[in-house]
Amino acid sequence: MGSVTGNFTSESPLHPAARAVFLDAIDKGWADPAKLHNSSRELDHLLNESKALFADRLGVEPAALSFLGEASLGHFLAISGLNRALPAPRLFFPSTSRQEVLEVVGSHTGASALGVDLDGAFSIPDGSKEDLLVLQTVNGETGAISPDPSEFLGRIFVDATASPLQPPPQNWSVALWDSRSWNGPAGLGILAIRDVGGWVNPLPHLDHRVVPGGFNPALAIASAVALDAFVKDFVANEAATRRFNEMIRRFITDEIGEVDIASPDTARAEFLSFSFLYVDALQLVDMMNRRGFAIDSGSACTSAALEPSHVLAAMGRLTHGNVRIRLHSSIAESEIHALLKALKECVEELRH
Repeated sequence: MGSVTGNFTSESPLHPAARAVFLDAIDKGWADPAKLHNSSRELDHLLNESKALFADRLGVEPAALSFLGEASLGHFLAISGLNRALPAPRLFFPSTSRQEVLEVVGSHTGASALGVDLDGAFSIPDGSKEDLLVLQTVNGETGAISPDPSEFLGRIFVDATASPLQPPPQNWSVALWDSRSWNGPAGLGILAIRDVGGWVNPLPHLDHRVVPGGFNPALAIASAVALDAFVKDFVANEAATRRFNEMIRRFITDEIGEVDIASPDTARAEFLSFSFLYVDALQLVDMMNRRGFAIDSGSACTSAALEPSHVLAAMGRLTHGNVRIRLHSSIAESEIHALLKALKECVEELRH
């Protein structure tokens, strides 16, 4: 089996800029930032600097931010906390929401799934001030961007865990990000609560802390550096990313054929999801891996639950033979050409 030289998965190694500060942050991260010792004060200063950087890049106030040791926990904290502060008579969520969201809203009697079209688009519902809307800024499978919810009168939980590049709407209530989406370290979520008075901690707690337990300060410091570098890299390579996206779309349509592209033209260019007819996705992923290319799939054969992607199913798209790739800023054009050549050869082999 060949080594992976082309990474097109949703994950990516820690950004080089973050690696440079990570070990130093570990050495300083042992202290308690709430105490008055010199080491504690230094760590508290570094964390405040990190919060300021996060706030600037994510478009929120530093005081609204809290660090989570597990990003996925944020979905429960956000939705349940808003609902506990003011029980929502109606809770709206797109049918293409993350699985974590579906699990949380499943116990809500007033939950209503918003249907989507072939592009993953949906309409923002009319809502009262008590209602709650779950909004994913960018779909992590297809890159589809959610519509502007500015006319929604109720509260909004913004799930921004797929990408930090799409800003939250102006009328957001609680927002969540995942460090992994910007080449930051795993094990860190960023939870922002706009109005603490409109949110009540849904977990057992002994004090007024917003989040339970602790987090690794070194991860927060390294993640802030990674986010800053990630945004700068994206700006510098945005044109190339869009061109690569168009190259892939044309090639799989013209040179391979019989393909269903789930990512709409208006999606974020870093994300691409498409499904090949008459192809077993598990075999395709394995064959590509053997050729040195790491790709993802949302097909049933690669799911731990042996179920197809609920996102593709909700969109009415082909759920088998699916390939998902993410175009990282570090990818070169030569890698795109090599990827497409290998993809064509593998699909042709599987179809014969």
